[in-house]
Amino acid sequence: MAKPVCKKGEFRFSAIGLDHGHIYGMCSGLLDAGGELVSVYDKDPEKVNKFLKTFPGAEAAASMEEVISDPSIQLIACASIPIYRSSIGARAMLAGKDFFADKPAFVTLEQVEECRKVCRETGRKFFVYYSERLHVESAVYAEKLIKEGAIGRVIHMDGFGPHRHNPGIRPKWFYDKSNYGGIICDIASHQFDQFLHYTGAKKATVDFARTANYNNPRYPEFEDFGEVILTADNGATCHIRVDWFTPDALPVWGDGRTFIIGTEGYMELRKNINIGISNSGNHIYLCNQKECKYINASNTVGFPFFGRLIRDCLDRTETAMTQEHAFYAMELAIKAQNMAQFNDFLLR
Repeated sequence: MAKPVCKKGEFRFSAIGLDHGHIYGMCSGLLDAGGELVSVYDKDPEKVNKFLKTFPGAEAAASMEEVISDPSIQLIACASIPIYRSSIGARAMLAGKDFFADKPAFVTLEQVEECRKVCRETGRKFFVYYSERLHVESAVYAEKLIKEGAIGRVIHMDGFGPHRHNPGIRPKWFYDKSNYGGIICDIASHQFDQFLHYTGAKKATVDFARTANYNNPRYPEFEDFGEVILTADNGATCHIRVDWFTPDALPVWGDGRTFIIGTEGYMELRKNINIGISNSGNHIYLCNQKECKYINASNTVGFPFFGRLIRDCLDRTETAMTQEHAFYAMELAIKAQNMAQFNDFLLR
């Protein structure tokens, strides 16, 4: 469905940091929109070799500096350990490149402000891969319905982001909160992004935030549950719940759902699965003043974000994601994380 938005060779990008699998979706989306993946760097050669099997057109770079100093590269995509993403982004922007970070792009408010400053001073662009909205077709379709007025003015959202833990395959950094910022900063950044985008809010207040460790005694500081309540500057409200409790029998990594309530109706997004009915995703249930119906959003609207990102880099426009949104969704997530009360509910 995706169509190139640029000429062959007009938009060249590279990848730095392969610590999260999101880098594959980030690069695939850019390639589908007409970008050219030039090179990749990670200090782990096994990760690089695996990456090159998926993207054989790229070449392995000998160092991060080789990628950052390459004048032919316009953008760097990065899915390194979260704590390092902002510093790599700042280096990239100071070298004249735009930057595309996996979420969470930052783990501290200081990192947010530093990249904001570099962004202003260099005029470069900083995008964040909020994949649960940008790379999920039901979420893209929901935006279309909202713009068409299908549910009126959005007044409330419930966002649920359960994930499978898989402790046997997690790297050590996964359990060090300083590396990823905490469960609200990490997973829930998706829901902060969606709430701001779907409601059109510019700012929001964190009314309540809590994290907990219910079932991981081996990692006493690990947060396996988190929830947040928000109120936006336009009056819209939100409840967010994220966790690491996806059961093994579920055939997908998480039963992600979003409920959006408007003045004229509501909708539910079942993003990854419809239990007992379909193991595929992109299900929308819509009810308003005129109709109640089911929509299969697969292969309908595609993922326009990536083409807009490329054109924004080439044209110096702002259609894919405003800079303020990219930074503020993460700022809000970190503020919620910082104020969250941590509860140790382990059975001893």
